[in-house]
This record gives sequence, C-alpha cells and structure tokens, in this order.
Amino acid sequence: MLANRRLVIDAPMRMFHWLFALSFAGAYATADSDHWRLVHVTLGYTLAGLLGFRLLYGVVGPRSSALGVLVRKLTGALHWVRSAWRAPTPQGVNWRQGQNLLMSAAVALLLLAVLPLTLSGYAIHDEWANGWGGEAVEELHEWMGNAMLAVALVHIARIAGLSALRRKNQALPMLTGRVEGPGPDLVQSHRRWLAALLLGCVVAFVAWQLISPPAGARERGAPTGTPPDATEHRGHHRED
Repeated sequence: MLANRRLVIDAPMRMFHWLFALSFAGAYATADSDHWRLVHVTLGYTLAGLLGFRLLYGVVGPRSSALGVLVRKLTGALHWVRSAWRAPTPQGVNWRQGQNLLMSAAVALLLLAVLPLTLSGYAIHDEWANGWGGEAVEELHEWMGNAMLAVALVHIARIAGLSALRRKNQALPMLTGRVEGPGPDLVQSHRRWLAALLLGCVVAFVAWQLISPPAGARERGAPTGTPPDATEHRGHHRED
C-alpha cells in the first residue's frame, strides 16, 4: 500500500528555488572572467529580481510560503538551544526541530545576502561609467559571494547527510512538491501558471540583456562582442 503524499511546496516556490540556485551558481562561476562579465552581471540582477518575487510571494502567497513562518521558526532558535543544553541525554533533544531551524537559518541568510551582494556588484559594474565603487566595495562583493557560497554548501551538505541517514531523498519535495505521510496538504494548488510566468520572465530578461547589452558591456569583455585586445591586435597589424 502506497503512503499518502501531501502537497507541501507549490510550483512557484520550487521554480524560485531552482532559478535562485542556478543564477547564483552561474554568477559565481563567471565572477573572475572578464569575457563573461555580462553574464555575471545579468545573473546578479536576476538574483535581485528573484528576491523581489520571493518577498512579494511571501506576502500574497499561501501560508507555507509566508515570510512570517520563516521568522517564527528563527525566533524559536534560542528556545531550542536552551532546551538542548538542558536535556539530560542526547536522546532528549528534538533533533528534527534543530534540523528545521538550520534549514530556516540557511534560507534566511541566503535571502539576506542578495541585497548587499547585488548592490555592491552594481557599484563595481557601474564604476566604468560613473567612477563610483572602489576597492572596498570590490572586497565586500567578493566576501559576500564567498559567504553565500559557504552557506549554500552547508545547506547542500545538510540535505545530502539527511538523505543518507534517513535513506530518503530529502531534495525530492523541491522537485515534486510532495512528501510521504498522513496529514493535510499545506498548499491547495500547484499554481503551475505562476511558475511558468516566473520562468518566462527570467528567460526573457536574460535574453534581453545578452542580446542588447548595456553601453560599455563590450568594452568590459562581455561575450557578445569582440574582446578589446583583439581590436588592438588588429590595429597593430594594420600599422605594420
């Protein structure tokens, strides 16, 4: 007999999760490449847009996606630490609650890191045109990117560890939206249309940025044009 399967994560939240992860991974991978600077900047702006969607959906979306739920989970962290410290034995600790708190903390840190990360990135990118930013901003941007990567890796390690310990894929609900077990659905509808709309907006924005890059993008080594050094080499050959 198959176990009951409850719907706990709707399609927009799952789409947000994977687009957020892919955007950050792509932005981090292209951070040190001048040739892929436009891709890096575009994915950084995409992260900011996804953060805006998450904040809005946390207000108008279902209760399971409400930001208040995340805040309430985090406010219970101190109480859990105290109860774990006072527990006479490790068996008396509510480890499942601790795991949920760790996940909530990782989600909150990743969301909070987006704003300073994208603002510092904008300052660096805009420095070519307006001359603002500087070494301190670059160091902040790099530090925030590394810190965000560290949190993401801890989050992934936690999921992998729990999957091995419980012999069940803990990432599967973020793909299907469902978990096994009795109880009511936490969301009543997948809202696939909203997930499709979110994906379409992201794809359209990325395509628009790459096809029609901002002024100065080619000079900074974006992959949409000829690298500056190639033009200089051709000029030297003509002079010769």
